[in-house]
Amino acid sequence: MRKSRLGQLSPRYLFALNPHADYRASRCPHCNALTYPRKFALLIHIDPQQLIAMGKTCKYCSQCELIIAHQDELEAELTDKFLKLDPAIIGNDYLVIGTVEQKVWREGLNKPKAMAEMLAHTADFKGYRDIEYFPGGWYPKDFVPPIPERRRQRDSRARKKKQ
Repeated sequence: MRKSRLGQLSPRYLFALNPHADYRASRCPHCNALTYPRKFALLIHIDPQQLIAMGKTCKYCSQCELIIAHQDELEAELTDKFLKLDPAIIGNDYLVIGTVEQKVWREGLNKPKAMAEMLAHTADFKGYRDIEYFPGGWYPKDFVPPIPERRRQRDSRARKKKQ
């Protein structure tokens, strides 16, 4: 069964929304490579039936093609934007759908575009990832952190290589 797509461009990037305010993703949570800030034009759907293309600087892993947006920053920007436009929308559920081409997004800042025209330049995400975070520190010897087994194995292999 073929998945339906909203954007007309082929799917691009993986996306993760980071719900942890004290984790800033200096390294990719999946491949452990360094991430760096990069500006994306994110297409966001807000209930009920509100689409907005918003420029947002996110952490980016070029090896995994993973975009990591920090939830607290994204929600603060959405709140700030909708205080002026439509305060009734603040606090509604939202979903980051994909990315819009930078050139088209910039043109839309000066001269608003029809949503159909914006969707013609939108790429959905290939997939969504979860951010698993457990703060470091001192814990009892028999304590097992609530992180997946595959991550524990990857971290232990990395420690052995360093030694």
